[in-house]
Amino acid sequence: MADEQDDRHAWLEPGAFEVAPGVHRIPLPLPMDGLRAVNVYAVETGGGLVMIDSGWALDVAEKQLERALGAIGFEFGDIQRFLVTHIHRDHYTLAIQLRRVYGTKVALGIGEQPSLERAMTRRPPDGQARQMVRWGAEPLVKQWIESVGERGVIDHYEEPDEWLDGITTIEFGDRTLTVLPTPGHTQGHVVFVDEQARTLFAGDHVLPHITPSIGFQPEPAKLPLADYLESLRLVRSYPDLRLLPAHGPVAPSTHARVDELLAHHEERLAETLAAVRDGAGTAFEAAGRLGWTRRRRRYDELDLFNQTLAAGETAAHLDVLVLRGELSSTMVDGVAEYAVTPPSAP
Repeated sequence: MADEQDDRHAWLEPGAFEVAPGVHRIPLPLPMDGLRAVNVYAVETGGGLVMIDSGWALDVAEKQLERALGAIGFEFGDIQRFLVTHIHRDHYTLAIQLRRVYGTKVALGIGEQPSLERAMTRRPPDGQARQMVRWGAEPLVKQWIESVGERGVIDHYEEPDEWLDGITTIEFGDRTLTVLPTPGHTQGHVVFVDEQARTLFAGDHVLPHITPSIGFQPEPAKLPLADYLESLRLVRSYPDLRLLPAHGPVAPSTHARVDELLAHHEERLAETLAAVRDGAGTAFEAAGRLGWTRRRRRYDELDLFNQTLAAGETAAHLDVLVLRGELSSTMVDGVAEYAVTPPSAP
């Protein structure tokens, strides 16, 4: 199949690529350097299409999706339903834009309700600002708020037609998808399992070459990394499936990548614990002692957005270390301060 190529960046090429019988991977462009495209999946139903994710509500993405669907004999009016893995703009907003024209039904995980409410009411990013203060990243708060303000009004967030609640099944044509709630990247992230076709529509939960961001949401989760690790184990408990990710090429084994992600986070937990032992007292301080990206870049080499994500991910790891009893945490003037837990007396 077209996805089985040695070129790591071949997945970015526009088009519609059959990755399983009746399932077409369609990459759509993104307006950012780090993530250059998002995969959406068109699934034939016998009388039309069901889409897994939609892309970002950008003219260039809409036109590319229209061309890709035309290449396999469909048009926007043939889309019966969008099943969206999570609330982020590159997955949700084009579905809302197309629904306004074609009336297409949109489904989203119920755990996204709090963040969607905040996006729809355009409340200020005070929840995120509070998180940043808790991390000890107050130097970034003013810059973050100014950056968010410069992005303008977000007008592509609306309620879905259907909330996906718990582990459930969706049937269309001769296909049955199992919906699995997989919180971590966002509180309401879901994946879709097609056991008959042996495929997993993974969204951002399991990505082949990068790890999804954890811990920075409009309405924060209490322990996002603990949620994420548990969600990985849930996916691992299912039969090994072909991985259909939102970013990156299709991969033959979900289990193999889940095992790599679990190992990565154990290594990261050890590094984060070492940073506290070395004197870091807050997430912001610990993030400054860690390497970032595959190139192990210094924290001060990252841009504002990625510094913020890095501080949040560090906090998520620190909180798991507290949960495990390896660190203690106290709140001082709204900032979480961490210390190594002394060994128990014999």
